[in-house]
Amino acid sequence: MAERVYCLYRVSTSKQVDHNDQNQADIPMQRKACRAFANRMGWTICREEQETGVSGYKVSADDRDKLQLIKKHAQEGKFDILLVFMFDRLGRKSDETPFVVEWFARHGIRVWSVNEGEQRFESHTDRLTNYIRFWQADGESQKTSIRTKTALNQMVLEGRYRGGCVPYGYRLEKSGILNKRKHEVNKMVIDEEESKVVQLIYQLCINNGYGVWTLATYLNDHGIKTRKGEAWSGATIGRILHNVAYQGILKNGDTYSEIFPELQIIDPDTFQRVQALMTQRTNECKDIRTIPLNTRGQSLLSGNVFCGHCGGRMILTTNGKTVRLADGTPLKKKRIRYICYNKTRHRTDCEGQTGYTMHILDDMIISILHEVFNKMQGVSEEMVVGTAFQKRMAELQSQLKHVKQENAKANREYESLKGEVLKSLQGTSAFPPEVITELIEEAKRKVLETNDRMEACQQEIADGTAKLTKMQTELQRIINWAEIFDNSPMEVKKMICADLIQKVTVRRDYQLNVTFNITLEQFLEGVDAEMKATS
Repeated sequence: MAERVYCLYRVSTSKQVDHNDQNQADIPMQRKACRAFANRMGWTICREEQETGVSGYKVSADDRDKLQLIKKHAQEGKFDILLVFMFDRLGRKSDETPFVVEWFARHGIRVWSVNEGEQRFESHTDRLTNYIRFWQADGESQKTSIRTKTALNQMVLEGRYRGGCVPYGYRLEKSGILNKRKHEVNKMVIDEEESKVVQLIYQLCINNGYGVWTLATYLNDHGIKTRKGEAWSGATIGRILHNVAYQGILKNGDTYSEIFPELQIIDPDTFQRVQALMTQRTNECKDIRTIPLNTRGQSLLSGNVFCGHCGGRMILTTNGKTVRLADGTPLKKKRIRYICYNKTRHRTDCEGQTGYTMHILDDMIISILHEVFNKMQGVSEEMVVGTAFQKRMAELQSQLKHVKQENAKANREYESLKGEVLKSLQGTSAFPPEVITELIEEAKRKVLETNDRMEACQQEIADGTAKLTKMQTELQRIINWAEIFDNSPMEVKKMICADLIQKVTVRRDYQLNVTFNITLEQFLEGVDAEMKATS
């Protein structure tokens, strides 16, 4: 009776399904080769299954429906031989696929490949050969993955644009690169005039506290039109303020590229500050908001001043008072105060004052800001960063050097053992196959362990460098604010105040407690610590 055969065909991408390309091992070619081989062997093919777009490296055997169906039929005794074009069609995972093949053998199913023959398990050498085959396939998959990612990154670095609407601030131009159809592809580049408008939008949002509709009104009032020559809307401004492309990041679905300087209109720090501002203005954040909802009016603290007795937010109120001059002429004076919302609305019992005169409270905060500005003038980078940080960075550099040496040694041992595998197969090795397998696993573990340690050191160094860069930027920003604060319009003063001060609480008789934002707190603490250390 002829042997009953099941065939399994697999391709990693849907593009390989119909193309007759032997290098890609597409479905039609696999089917043709397996049928011809079975005919030569006198076997009967009773079932053929195919997996389309299934990666043998990324997808586990437990998640492959066709493979699980074939295993079920094997347990039911419905066939005698599992035939594939090449063994890597069963999978490419070195820690899984060899055991899948062995599973079929243990259940009485012979596993054949058109190109590599039958996989037996009659000796240690058979098992070692089985392991090596999928270990190599695993390595090839990793190399393919790396090559693919590198190629995609290179495409982006060359400025290739993948279609869709070009964001405002950019334009398309010919790249000089031909695609597979011999058509010249476009690349996205910064449009000089439009990018200036994008930068203006971000600056007004941060420095003046403008929201999307105020920004749209500002642009329209100043005669600045959209690309189509139309008036700006709040929705269009909102898309610009949230678009990661302006950082130089290309986006495709859920995939984000790294930052490409040639496409950067807005630096990442500015972009993140705008996101924080926009988030605080949403209704979901109204109870924790500490920035001014709008920057109109003459009050400095609107949004981040609270009652020190009940914790309620302080709001502004204005009332008029008529006084008479010496000659009897009536003069109406406007009185502006911060009042406790909870107390005036009787929402809770509050022992504090009902209100605090605006100019008195604002002047006290301005005085505190002047003290901060004076303290930050002349501050060195070393004082801000601190000796502990510098010491830690030096330690990390030393650790990285040491672990790189360990990693190089582990890789040399690993490569040496790979050569011993060939000797074992040829019968010239001093070690039995099972010993070599154990040595290879141990060497691989050392390589992976030192890789992890090396990556951890590099990541901490990168994080420290990024932190240092951010602190340098923040320090320079505060110094710049110190120079412009007194001569700035009130809307700019409000935003500077909101950026530096997280929260102000006021109690009876104008007792203040000022909580600074975390960056300024770090600066002030670092400066104080360094001054004490050097005194």
